[in-house]
Amino acid sequence: MNYSKFIPAIVLSAVAITGTSVLAAGPKDREPVSFQELDANNDGQVTKEEMEAHRGQRFTKADANGDGQLSVEEMQAAAQKRANDRVTSMFKDHDANSDGFLSADELPKPRRADKMFDRIDADNSGGISEQEFADAKDKKGRHNKKHDKSGSDDN
Repeated sequence: MNYSKFIPAIVLSAVAITGTSVLAAGPKDREPVSFQELDANNDGQVTKEEMEAHRGQRFTKADANGDGQLSVEEMQAAAQKRANDRVTSMFKDHDANSDGFLSADELPKPRRADKMFDRIDADNSGGISEQEFADAKDKKGRHNKKHDKSGSDDN
């Protein structure tokens, strides 16, 4: 099977799907912000005011018409820009032969896939049973509900 068109299509589809929720996502779903970006006055300390100012700057940047409100279109445009930036960066970082395509060998490997597999494979059989899969999914659902109720992921 020829993957030269299939793999980039999958990557772009995944980025497009996840990219539309970038601005609305919780903090754990956003790209990390550097300390230097937050430390506006370069004093080596980040204050609550600097964090709030950074959040305000993100809002203002997304508010294309300057009306103090974000429309669906503005959020989609901001998310699409970030998705486009990610794809451009991904190609810059991983297109080893500079052919404008990412082959399966050039795609980045998942960082924690082995650990996640081992955690789900509760009986260490080397395979994930349907029950282990369901248990992991249920555990993740309980974890997400716990964070939603606690408000710990709120801005």
